[in-house]
Amino acid sequence: MRLTDSARSIRLDVPGWPGNLAGQHLDLRLTAEDGYQAVRSYSIASAGPGESIELGVDRVPDGEVSPYLVDDVMTGDQLEVRGPLGGWFVWHEDDPSPVQLIGGGSGVVPLIAMARAHRAAGATSRFRMLVSARTPEDVLFAPELSALDATPGDRFALDVVYTRRGPEDWPFPIGRVDRAALERTTLPVSDSPAIFVCGPTGFVETVADHLVAIGHDPDRIKTERFGGA
Repeated sequence: MRLTDSARSIRLDVPGWPGNLAGQHLDLRLTAEDGYQAVRSYSIASAGPGESIELGVDRVPDGEVSPYLVDDVMTGDQLEVRGPLGGWFVWHEDDPSPVQLIGGGSGVVPLIAMARAHRAAGATSRFRMLVSARTPEDVLFAPELSALDATPGDRFALDVVYTRRGPEDWPFPIGRVDRAALERTTLPVSDSPAIFVCGPTGFVETVADHLVAIGHDPDRIKTERFGGA
């Protein structure tokens, strides 16, 4: 399923898959006809038991793997995966803490897994998600996130910061996520939320630094990053 012009959701049937926690990832390996192999890690957008898993992949310009996954892979193709991997950047449904999710670009993928797991578990802990995207058309899983945000009650809230262009009559500043944006769109320090930040390296490091400056406990901040600095 197409998520944006450059991103796609891919569902894989993996016999023997043991299930995965919300926030885990897998390694995916492609092998060319000449034997050349490329391995990349991808966050899993789904969580829980079952042998069907979902990935969210954004095309990386000049990438070796993502262009194939976004533009070329077809139903029936076979892919080699290893996982689930990672046990730190995960949300556990028995954790009663309020949760703040912050994702930049395809960093939304493991966070949507957490939001889905939270909904499936019927958890009452408060969830708030901040998404940073270039434009409204670049928000991955936008319809699902909007539907979660519209669900009665206050268990889930969505905030978006647009870095290049917002919707017509958008009332907030356009630009990168800075301290002011975080203070406006995230749970207060007094709530002592568990915070998960995922995205490009520079985005994650900047956001984490701002969160600490605001007063959040560094030990409550978990980060996952990708790409160059």
